[in-house]
Amino acid sequence: MIAFKEWTLVCDALGRGEQSIILRKGGIAEGRDGFRFKHDEFLLFPTLFHEQAAKLRLPADTPLPAPREDGQIEIRYRARVEWTRDVADWELVQRLAPFHLWQESEIEKRFRQDDTPGVSLAFIRVARLSQPFLFPDAPRYGGCRSWVDLPELPADIAVSPVFDDAVHHERERQLRAVVGT
Repeated sequence: MIAFKEWTLVCDALGRGEQSIILRKGGIAEGRDGFRFKHDEFLLFPTLFHEQAAKLRLPADTPLPAPREDGQIEIRYRARVEWTRDVADWELVQRLAPFHLWQESEIEKRFRQDDTPGVSLAFIRVARLSQPFLFPDAPRYGGCRSWVDLPELPADIAVSPVFDDAVHHERERQLRAVVGT
């Protein structure tokens, strides 16, 4: 089972249906070729670090969830990539602001991270797991990498879309109007 590492508060926003895109530049472990959405379907692996609340457009008093005390990782969402696009136009990236929670300064940092300005955009469909997927944390899940291999998802865990087809298609229509595809 493949998982995509994303900030916990972003995973929560995706799971609440407040966001339907992921913007990524890639971590240190992505290598010379940079980041790519190389999997069509994946679990959302929530990552914790204390600065993430300040880098998102959320109320200042938004609490950061604490790690589980039992040393388990808890995954609650699966994502399916509908389509992707590399975006190298900063003005276009700025027009994506209504579709995500990141502060503009954080997105610009990613955009200008290396010699090739740009970010990878994915329009995704998020589904909620019928029960949390729990497994022990391990060092292999750490580090600056976007993709991690997980244990297999138990067969008794079902998924259901976070919102209905009509809402999903309307979001896609709005996003395509902005990106011009």
